[in-house]
Amino acid sequence: MDDRGGSFVAVRRMSQGLERGNTCHTTSAEVVAGSAAWLGRGLSCVCAQRRESDARPSFDLTPSQEECLLRLQNRIDIPYDSSIPEHQEALKTLWKVAFPEEELRGLISEQWKEMGWQGKDPSTDFRGGGFISLENLLYFAKNFPRSFQDLLRKQEGDRAIWEYPFAVAGVNITFMLIQMLDLEALKPRNLVGATFLKFLAENESAFDLLYCMTFKLMDNQWLAMRASYMDFNAVMKATRRQLEGELLQEDITRLEDLPSYSLLSR
Repeated sequence: MDDRGGSFVAVRRMSQGLERGNTCHTTSAEVVAGSAAWLGRGLSCVCAQRRESDARPSFDLTPSQEECLLRLQNRIDIPYDSSIPEHQEALKTLWKVAFPEEELRGLISEQWKEMGWQGKDPSTDFRGGGFISLENLLYFAKNFPRSFQDLLRKQEGDRAIWEYPFAVAGVNITFMLIQMLDLEALKPRNLVGATFLKFLAENESAFDLLYCMTFKLMDNQWLAMRASYMDFNAVMKATRRQLEGELLQEDITRLEDLPSYSLLSR
């Protein structure tokens, strides 16, 4: 994600309330600006760094896997553009599914901070994740509404005084998965990425589903580590390690077989 900096936004806990065709198989919360760099800046340390001279293996793909990877890469390449009506409507839909009882006053509004965006204009937070990060959030909200609401409203576990901002964390998760799975390469150059493409060839929504699992897994790690907002990178590192371990288990033929899938509730 863009690492040129910016202001970090943390959510202070006040209470336990809001507190392409398928051809391949409220209570109150206070949002405040802190002095640390925003979540996206630190994400580079979550993903392994390498020298340009480092040799990396390449894995051959089946025609079906190549097609599915290309479709996913096309999604990844689309930036969020606030001037495009489709993108505007997707953002409005996200608000509706997140807060069905509260009318959105505009695409630029202080209300967006309730969802964990850094400011009143969410479009500024999509620069690292692109439009696919919004699609990921929408998929999560529509397919696992109970888990989505639990994380949005921080309803589970013994929470820190300073919590991670939900929406910005979601963009970070999209970016982390793209790096972890090496999805911008012509061919996967790590075993985790090659393994994921097998799932993608069977289910074109595999990336969106893995996103949901990762978000829930990250929150579980957050609670287990009794983390506060300064611990976000450490939580993301632990999440990535666990997710990679699950993906490389033997005899796993679909994402639904991974242990993290059992964390999701519809």
